[in-house]
Amino acid sequence: MWISFTTDYGRRDGFVAACHGAIAKIEPTARVIDVTHEIVPGDVARGAVVLAQTVGDLPTGVHLAVVDPGVGTARRSIAVRAPGGLLVGPDNGLLIWAAEALGGVTDAVELTNAAWFAPVVTRTFHGRDIFAPVAARLVGGAPLHEAGPAIDPADLARLPEPELETGDGWLAAEVLNVDRFGNVQLAATALPAPVGQKVRIGDQHAVIGETFADVAPGGLVVLIDSAGRLAIAANGAPADDALDVVPGDVVRITLSD
Repeated sequence: MWISFTTDYGRRDGFVAACHGAIAKIEPTARVIDVTHEIVPGDVARGAVVLAQTVGDLPTGVHLAVVDPGVGTARRSIAVRAPGGLLVGPDNGLLIWAAEALGGVTDAVELTNAAWFAPVVTRTFHGRDIFAPVAARLVGGAPLHEAGPAIDPADLARLPEPELETGDGWLAAEVLNVDRFGNVQLAATALPAPVGQKVRIGDQHAVIGETFADVAPGGLVVLIDSAGRLAIAANGAPADDALDVVPGDVVRITLSD
């Protein structure tokens, strides 16, 4: 019985531990995999990207995710079913790309069954008070339909699709994520040119390659990363610093003569 756990809570405070405790009180045999708790606070899109790119590597179970700047507002609390597992969190787009990675949403419910929540539900900590208890009950085998009324999957909140444009000799793609090594992941899944082709990224030179060592130390290489996405890396250095980009920016790659 597995629960994966993704948040923007960080580790400085006790938020993550409180959610682990809420799960353990209800389903002490559940095993929790902490995906990350270092999502930039409130950055739903980055949480969605990380979750979607990780769920396929995790055991089948319940995926609990909380990046929830709208906590305590009218946004819904939801659980959704996909062929590859269940997901629990806020209805703000955080879960949908992961559900699609698991085969697509087949059922969705709004979490309204107060008997499944903590005895006291605060307005500012639904991770502990609603989402973790619900995840614990679902991983323990409780039926999804008992969590609340059904929602049409088409009515679930979605994030805007990342920008991606291609043309003759160029590609412009949104930065989806920057990992701790400074690798810049883009919203594209194919190389824009054959391996070995020289390209320009703004005023920077790069080479289409297959691994970091295809360029000299400090050089930029454009490759397909471990998630199957187009990425820009620097050999032994952070590519995001060289390019001065952050998630949400659009990067243009142009073939060099």
